[in-house]
Amino acid sequence: MKSTARIFYILSAFFVVVGIAYGIITGRNEPMGIEPVGFAAILGAGGLALMIAIYLSMNVKAHPDRPEDNLHAEVEDEAGVQGSFAPYSWWPLWAAAGAALCFLGVAAGWWIFALGFILAFFGIIGWVLEFSTGQHQH
Repeated sequence: MKSTARIFYILSAFFVVVGIAYGIITGRNEPMGIEPVGFAAILGAGGLALMIAIYLSMNVKAHPDRPEDNLHAEVEDEAGVQGSFAPYSWWPLWAAAGAALCFLGVAAGWWIFALGFILAFFGIIGWVLEFSTGQHQH
């Protein structure tokens, strides 16, 4: 994770430098000053890259000996459980259908957006709480 964090630190610095240069260059050509949308978007991308880099740096401290940081590591060093996933869950389908209705609702009508939001909300809640039933119930 050290190398990945380093890549995101470099990306963050790149976006900040490019964002400042973009603001200076467009500030000369705009009658009202700098162009606000592109300037803010590029600086925002730099901020997002910085957040990912900080998160990965914190994970390096928690898990210092990761195989991806070892130049002599083998593929099987990363073997093992990667997470817990539900094999036959229907909740992602309902969450995706709700998201699709939300996107359609923005173009076609706000009442469709409201129905999609309700469906997506229940799909996400069901997906998150899927394992909170039976013996795992709190």
